[in-house]
Amino acid sequence: MCLGLPMTIIETDGISAMCAFRGEQRRVSMMLLSNPPAGAKVLVYIDTAMRLLDEEEARLIADAIEGLSAALDGEDCDRFFADLIDREPQLPAHLRSE
Repeated sequence: MCLGLPMTIIETDGISAMCAFRGEQRRVSMMLLSNPPAGAKVLVYIDTAMRLLDEEEARLIADAIEGLSAALDGEDCDRFFADLIDREPQLPAHLRSE
């Protein structure tokens, strides 16, 4: 299984970029994006930036990853999924029969 990481671009030459997440830095391909600037958040799979993220979406993904880590360590993970607590799961619009 592959998880997409919400990484922040530190510096870029348009073809690749040095990105960071949770204190780790790595060189990432930018070939699928239109030259995002330093400071932008990108979703990275297998060292390839797939799409731009806004701050809120990047935070939610980072919280989910932290929550998974906490759950695997046997710790309480509810605080990382605050947006899901006390609400029923919702189907995406394209799957609803309205």
